[in-house]
Amino acid sequence: MTNGKLMRVTRAVYPGSFDPPTNGHLDVIERAARCFGELVVAIVVNPQKRAPMFSLEEREQMLQASVASLENVRVEHFRGLLADYVRALEADVIVKGLRVVSDFESEMSAALMNRALSDVDTLFLMSDQRYSFVSSSLVKEVFFLGGDVAALVPEPVLRVMAEKRTHLQRR
Repeated sequence: MTNGKLMRVTRAVYPGSFDPPTNGHLDVIERAARCFGELVVAIVVNPQKRAPMFSLEEREQMLQASVASLENVRVEHFRGLLADYVRALEADVIVKGLRVVSDFESEMSAALMNRALSDVDTLFLMSDQRYSFVSSSLVKEVFFLGGDVAALVPEPVLRVMAEKRTHLQRR
């Protein structure tokens, strides 16, 4: 509320590493896209984090293919502080998905810091219970050990993962 009036939120940013994107991510994207005029899915390029399994280009392609039917969603990437990126986009809100209570504990301090730096609030969306156990790292581990993750990732992601596994097996 601003001066006692409701303010319409039009642009939201959903940041993450998306290594790889999962159906849990897609669930949050689809629900957030219904709430906002525009949703920017922003892939974080973080040199401090250990090397991702999938290149930035692969993650962008997987996400773009997975959200192609959502007209108000676009995929980008950024380096640096999320607060700076959000301000540069003139975004109204940051969206984060929560699977379990420990997600909230780790995300709360980041949300407060982002608010202090950018004056933008974070909206937490609870994961659909079907995906509450799904994490990108768990999906990668199960997949590359031969498990079936078809129900856990969008079809375009599964294709890229299969190509990556084939490529790694040839080495």
